[in-house]
Amino acid sequence: MITRLTDNDFDAALDDLAEILHACVHDGASVGFILPFTLNDARAYWHQNVQPGLRSGKLDLFVSYDGPRITGTVQLIPAAMPNQPHRADVAKLLVHPNARLRGLGRSLMNALVLRAQEVGRTVLVLDTRSTDPSRLLYQSLGFQIAGEIPNYCRNPFEPKFEPTTYMYKNLDA
Repeated sequence: MITRLTDNDFDAALDDLAEILHACVHDGASVGFILPFTLNDARAYWHQNVQPGLRSGKLDLFVSYDGPRITGTVQLIPAAMPNQPHRADVAKLLVHPNARLRGLGRSLMNALVLRAQEVGRTVLVLDTRSTDPSRLLYQSLGFQIAGEIPNYCRNPFEPKFEPTTYMYKNLDA
């Protein structure tokens, strides 16, 4: 089941969200963090960086459930600048490593696209490490490659820099 998490549901979801982020980083996901990365680091990210945006309505947080547990998440962050009322960013598509290959990433992205359309956003933008399998998922969902930036992000395991691909999707096309 995919749902939009509300601020009222956030505290109850925090441990699952932290576990997903922690597990994904330790599995090699390039989502802004490097090792060492603790569960407390993961909780701090959600509490300090996501909850304020959720509370203020500046982002939508989607989650997938398997029974009572959250197994995946993604964020829709509408652009705040006056010259970009049509654009939103896709952030932190995360599926717990134990829940992958079940279509959760695709389902989360489909829910995000529907919400973007509901709120009048017609261009979605994201970035992903160029070698990540998520790039293929995004392409299969109709995202186009805008370009690649070499040496953009640090590998989570070792001190080397890797390229990132910027992608976009026009929803009114």
